[in-house]
Amino acid sequence: MASRGPLSRLLRSTLSSCQQNRSHSVAILGAPFSKGQKRRGVEHGPKAIRDAGLVERLSNFDYPVHDFGDLTFKHLEKDEHFMRVPFPRTVGRANQLLSGAVSSAVGAGHTCIMLGGDHSLAIGSVEGHAQQCPDLCLIWVDAHADINTPLTSPSGNLHGQSVAFLLKDLQNKMPEVPGFSWIKPFLSARDLVYIGLRDVDPGEHIILKTLGIQYFSMRDIDRMGIQRVMEVTLDHLLARKQRPIHLSFDIDAFDPSLAPATGTPVNGGLTYREGIYVTEEIHNTGLLSVMDVVEVNPTLGATPEAVEATSSLAVDVIASALGQTREGAHVAFPKIPEPKEDTELRI
Repeated sequence: MASRGPLSRLLRSTLSSCQQNRSHSVAILGAPFSKGQKRRGVEHGPKAIRDAGLVERLSNFDYPVHDFGDLTFKHLEKDEHFMRVPFPRTVGRANQLLSGAVSSAVGAGHTCIMLGGDHSLAIGSVEGHAQQCPDLCLIWVDAHADINTPLTSPSGNLHGQSVAFLLKDLQNKMPEVPGFSWIKPFLSARDLVYIGLRDVDPGEHIILKTLGIQYFSMRDIDRMGIQRVMEVTLDHLLARKQRPIHLSFDIDAFDPSLAPATGTPVNGGLTYREGIYVTEEIHNTGLLSVMDVVEVNPTLGATPEAVEATSSLAVDVIASALGQTREGAHVAFPKIPEPKEDTELRI
């Protein structure tokens, strides 16, 4: 069952405290935003994912699905660089808006699916989630660590700095970036796990090592296998206590042969089976609360087939995280149907 409604209805919802047992309803939020990086087109990601059949796929599930449409972002005409960072105020303002929308969705009892847009949007998505669930943990599935600071980033692009805004451990390493005075770091390094890394900048590498952040590169996945990676991930995050999971999934975590329509593809990524296994295992915890799916850029597909493949992969990942299995239909029968006594054999 799916419904579409204005985002204003969600934002008017009464907020409640975060509940570990999420109600069986899903809120879809579109975030058509691209200013966290320099390649245009990623703002069309939400439409591409919807056009690939997201709402129709989720309609087959046995719980309500509410598509609240897209947020509307304003781009400031005057937004000077900060150091090497482009559009800092525009990105900060967009994330503040997204934070409120995600907070409202989670507070209303929904599992929230945020469709990006570039990965800078995770700043607002995770922060809004934390307003309702301050004890959340974060699983970041990505080819990149996105943990640069403005002082370490080679490009200055904020989609490569998202995690640095969230971590308390980096609070004294982050300059005051214009547009972000509204956010205070809230996440501890021990509450974060990376999966799929294979393109880490030098500054990011020293941050990961210094803070002792748990991460699994593609080499680790090759060595350990994805089953063991997920066992260690979930034990690391949930052994102390069961708590809400925020899954931030960059489509470039997959190999470019599977997800070509994205801005920063890196060879040697996750296979289809590995990526789906990650989301299946997260679903099996029963603790998924918010999921970001970002960096689908339909303008970068060399052919319509490449765009369709990338967008359809995003739909598969979302459906798997919400309970679709590879064992067959996910809609449960209460029992095996039996023929009625008056059933006649018809030839």
